[in-house]
Amino acid sequence: MVRYFGNGDFRYLGGTVGRSDSGTGRVSRRGFISAVGVGAVGAGAGAGAVLEPVAASDRTRAAGGLAGGQITSDHFGRMFQLPAFAEPSDELTAALTDLGKPGGLLDAKDDLAKGPVALITDQSLLAGNRDNTTQTAGTTFLGQFIDHDITLDQGSKLGLPTDPTTSKNNRTPALDLDSVYGGGPLVSPQLYRTDDPAKFRVESGGLFEDLPRSPTTLQAVLRDRRNDEHMIIAGLHVAFLIFHNSVVDRLRTEGVENEFDEARRIVRWHYQWIVVHEFLPQLVGPAMVDDVFGGGRKYYTSAIGYMPVEFQGAAFRVGHSMVRPSYRANLAGDAGKPFFGFVFDPAQPEGESDPADLRGGARALRRFIGWQTFFDFGDGEVKPNKRIDTHISTPLMTLPAAAIRAFGNGPTSLPARNLLRQVTWSMPSGQAIAKQLGVPVLSSADLSELRSYSLGLERSTPLWYYVLKEAEVEADGLRMGPVGGRIVAEVLIGLLQNDPTSYVAVAPDWRPSLPSTAGTGEFRMVDLLTVAGVDPASRGQ
Repeated sequence: MVRYFGNGDFRYLGGTVGRSDSGTGRVSRRGFISAVGVGAVGAGAGAGAVLEPVAASDRTRAAGGLAGGQITSDHFGRMFQLPAFAEPSDELTAALTDLGKPGGLLDAKDDLAKGPVALITDQSLLAGNRDNTTQTAGTTFLGQFIDHDITLDQGSKLGLPTDPTTSKNNRTPALDLDSVYGGGPLVSPQLYRTDDPAKFRVESGGLFEDLPRSPTTLQAVLRDRRNDEHMIIAGLHVAFLIFHNSVVDRLRTEGVENEFDEARRIVRWHYQWIVVHEFLPQLVGPAMVDDVFGGGRKYYTSAIGYMPVEFQGAAFRVGHSMVRPSYRANLAGDAGKPFFGFVFDPAQPEGESDPADLRGGARALRRFIGWQTFFDFGDGEVKPNKRIDTHISTPLMTLPAAAIRAFGNGPTSLPARNLLRQVTWSMPSGQAIAKQLGVPVLSSADLSELRSYSLGLERSTPLWYYVLKEAEVEADGLRMGPVGGRIVAEVLIGLLQNDPTSYVAVAPDWRPSLPSTAGTGEFRMVDLLTVAGVDPASRGQ
């Protein structure tokens, strides 16, 4: 069972959560001791996701059919063998681009002229982009960090249907933090200290920690450069670096040999515990977590870990709806005052040494994260997420060029890019998946705003949009609905069950060993940040 733990925090308290013999996740004793390998993935650079006009006949041929090729751990695949939500056409591309454009239906139309502080504190400005007080602001970015750990598509092209099995996933399909560890000190020495290769390199932004950076370009030295897109994801990444280093220090005081390997295992298992017991119940609801662990996986049934496009391109992108337009980055970093900023400010020029917004790639005294804004340390300072719905914060409608440069050209609007990705993967409609799952199907009336495009999108809706609307209609935006929640829960739990190194597969009765404010055998994000020494008490602010 999952027990509600207060302030939007849950804990999974079920018994055995090991991997099944059948590949479905239903547990047997033999499933605990058998193991299915997960192939390693290299970091090869793809062509980048670009938007190119392609004739409809070429688009159809490029899709490679519904079933596609054989599923492998280092390529994308499908959960559902269902037809695409619509036939590719110039009209469809135009409609999806319009739906996701600045000022379009998906734009929350936040009044950026009011400034970043007012968009947090003035309740009269929040009516069109409601807060979700069951989740803290950090839930969004923990989700982004998880996403960057398990999926990276550098080969597909926006708007060009592509057989997922031909597109390489440049992350391992496992919650193993390969985005942090790379190949370890021998394979990825640039990530580690030369004087102590069991520890990560960590630098300073002047007041507090920062990612290691090139002294000339300030480009972060990372396994996955997406983890420097903005200050919050960069701060979370460096917190994990320090967390690992702290665990190494603990092991050395205990005289443990092979401290790097053991520290990596401990860090991974505590991270996986957080995903299962804190993050997933907040996002999909405790009942869904119970159902997948207790009843087994029904749709993500492969016995090897792989990344389905229904997760990568649609369901797990609900986090984009949870982003606030602005954040309080810290309480006293801006010359003793709080540092507020838009997550991205389209009016901010590129190349500034200390931008007014929270974009990444810069270093200055105030550019650090005070985590009491993002996770609940019990001091009354935590801020909420935005709801999961069809209202996307306005700053995401015009991304900085640096945020999408590695993925080619195309729209600068994140929602427009997400919608075109539904064409890329020939994504099924949300209605078709709902019928296959046997759950309530949203009506055309629920999606009536799409009728104006005269393409039947209200009856056969792109999966990403459907998942957002489903959460809005079925759960008032507080958590995911039955289609999106099922996809996310089965994939994340399945990745753990199919990974022979995860705590779920190796030691399903394991409980966290590091200190926790919630008590022995528990562990939350606030505990990880505290062990790392980046918590408010350790910093004095």
